[in-house]
Parts: sequence; C-alpha cells; structure tokens
Amino acid sequence: MSLNHDFQPPRKTFTFARRRRVSSRSLPVVLGLLSVLVAVALFFNSGSAPELEASTPPVATPTEITAGQTPKPVLREVEKQVQSGETISVLLGDYFSPQEIYELNKRSKEVFPFTKICAGQPYKICTSDGAFDSFTYEIDDLEQLVIQREDDETRMEKVPIIYDVERELIQGVIKTSLFDAVTEIGEDSKLAIALADIFAWDIDFILDLRVGDTFQALVEKRFREGQPAGYGRVLAAEFVNQKKVYRAFHFEDEEGRTQYYDEDGKNVRKAFLKAPLSFTRISSGFTMKRFHPITNTWKAHPAIDYAAPKGTPIKTVGDGTIKRIGYTKGNGNFIEVRHSNGYSTLYLHMTGFARGMKRGKKVSQGQVIGYVGSTGLATGPHLCFRMKLNGAPVNPARIKVPSSKAVARAQMDQFRETAAPFIALFDEKRQTEQIAKKDLPPGTPVLESVQ
Repeated sequence: MSLNHDFQPPRKTFTFARRRRVSSRSLPVVLGLLSVLVAVALFFNSGSAPELEASTPPVATPTEITAGQTPKPVLREVEKQVQSGETISVLLGDYFSPQEIYELNKRSKEVFPFTKICAGQPYKICTSDGAFDSFTYEIDDLEQLVIQREDDETRMEKVPIIYDVERELIQGVIKTSLFDAVTEIGEDSKLAIALADIFAWDIDFILDLRVGDTFQALVEKRFREGQPAGYGRVLAAEFVNQKKVYRAFHFEDEEGRTQYYDEDGKNVRKAFLKAPLSFTRISSGFTMKRFHPITNTWKAHPAIDYAAPKGTPIKTVGDGTIKRIGYTKGNGNFIEVRHSNGYSTLYLHMTGFARGMKRGKKVSQGQVIGYVGSTGLATGPHLCFRMKLNGAPVNPARIKVPSSKAVARAQMDQFRETAAPFIALFDEKRQTEQIAKKDLPPGTPVLESVQ
C-alpha cells in the first residue's frame, strides 16, 4: 500500500460554540458575516439597546474648526532703547522703503523732527502677522511720538503720556545736604533737584544750609501701568532754613503760565539765582585778601569758588547775553554774561562750553552754559564765579534783587483759596511730627517751629 494514500497530515482547527469544527480557510468569511449581523441588530434595536456607543464625541476636522471664523492675527511687541548712531532709517528700515522713510522724515518736521531722536530713549515697535502696525518713541516724560499704519495710510502725531497720579506729603531733615536728605527717606534725587530749583532764588543750597533745616513738599507721584514713573508737579513746598520759613505754591497766572509764589502772592523767581551750581561745596569765599596757592602771593579774590567734580553742569544765574567767551592763561575757559541793570557774571576754569555757546548769544536763567573743570591757574576742578555791578565787583551772596511779577490783584482771592489748605497742612505737620528731628545725631541743635 502506497504511503501517499495511507498518511494525511492533520489540519489546524478552531473551536466555536456547539463544538463545530471550522476550517481555518473559512474563518475570514465567518468573521465578516458576524460583523454584518451585529451591525443589523444594533440598527434595529438602537432605541432599546444598552449604552454601547463610543463615549468620545466625533473629532472635527481642521476644515470644520476654522469654517466661518477669521483667524486672530499674531501680535508682537519689541521694546528697546535707541542706540548711539541709530537713525529713523535704522529703526524702521525693515518696515518702510527708503522713499517712504524720506516722506515720513519730511512730515516729521511739523510734528517732531526725527533729528531730535536721542540715544538712550526707549521705543516700541508693534507688528501684526509680521507687518508693521505702530512705532512709539518716548520724547520725554510728558509726550510720545506715535507712527501708526491704518488702512494703507500712515498716521504720525505727538500724544501726551497718560499717568495715574497720587499726591503724597514728603518730609525730611537736613543732616549733610538736601541730596542726602531726600535719598535717605527713600525718594529719588530728582525731587532734590526740583526743590532746589524752586528755592534757588532764596537759598544757596551749598552755602546756606544748616544741620536741622527741614523741608516739606506735597508732590504728585506718577504711575504707569502700575509701576512708579517719577514725579509730576510739586504743588506746594516749604523749606525752613536757619529758622526762616520759605514757602512756594504752584499757581497759574492770568496768561496761563504756571509759576511759584510765596504765601503773600510774591513770585519766588528773582533776577538771579543764588548759585550757579546745584550741589557742591564752597572752597573759597569772597574776600579782598587771599593767599593764592599757585602764584604764592596775597591778592584780592572778589569771587566765590565752588569745588565740584569735573563735568558738573554750570548754569547762568540770570537772563542775559554772552559778552565774552574764550580762554586765557589765568582764567582758563571762561564765559562772561551781561545782564540788565548793569550786572554781569563771569564763570572761570571750565573744562568746556555747552553746545552753541558763542559771543552775542542770548541765554536764559538756569541754562547750562559750560562744565566744571580746572583749566587755567587752578589747583583742582572748581568754578570761580564772579559778579560785577557797573564794572565793580560785588559779593554774589549778599546782593538783593527784586522778584518777578507777583500774582495779579484780580487773582489774589483765588490764589489765597488755593494756598490756604497747603499752609494749614504744613503748619500742622511741622508742629505735630517735628519732621523726623528725633533722628538727628545727639547734641545737634534743632530748629523750633517757626510761624
């Protein structure tokens, strides 16, 4: 008997219900039939069928998500500071063509000339989907230059900076200097400069200050987007110097100009400042006999020497015209300013002059005309300040000059109404709190309240 007929290799089988043996070759057909039967059963029994549906909702396609909706633009802001040498072409060259920048530059002359853009000032560029939207440049603490593109047109304008403002009464006591007193109570040095500018006609903050002098000021503190942003107006200020009370109140005159007046309505501004520098020290006073440290001779010194770091700004003490400017072996770099009523002032030993200074130029009170140096016969950086009346030397610390225009008679009632609450506040605080005099060093003579 042939082996081919006697031996049959076993076939693989799978067991299902009822123990029927199904060939592996028929399995796909069986599974397909079962799937059809299940689908039909679910269709006809969907109303009473158990919860067998998928719990996850159908996923929408990307086309379905965005259908009928406008995609939001991608906005981006870049905040930087202008670097030295950067021009408007550099700042906006990625967004405007050279021709467009040329046209913007012409328009800027009527708004804010691009040539006045300064290094160190902050700016911000906003884009929408990579396209230019706006450029904002901080002109100063009060205004911004805004360039904005709207509907294929470019708008350019100066806009005021909006601040949140809070009023605060600030008090301090002099231990060394006004600068130190202000910073010691946690305030910015800019407030010291503001106070010195207000009382500069009555108080020489280098020569006149004494330990125990006090000050009070009702100040506007500015905030921008919740962050401190410097000071606004000093609404009212008081300085007690050597037991004498000086007060100044911010008030708008008939012509719309805001100035400071004392409690009697007299303008605190006078023809001359008490000093040409804000913060320094006296190194040599006015005398008709002084030993000169370089020439080793006794000679008159009809001047006041202010020792200060090299580069300290020098301000003209009054309105006038530059009579002489130049250099001599003894005076170094110097400027002489001619004022009204026969007065003239001289500023010697400068390291250099401010830009634009020349003979015949008109200068305004408080304008920077040069910088402290040690040119000429000088042992160190200082300003030699001299004043003459009709050609004869006078002591700058002792001259008395008239005030500027007082409050108009028609506005006096309004002025008194404005100043009254400030006066009451200063009197109350000075008497009840003594403005931190308790913090002075032991044995320091302090000032009593002055009415």
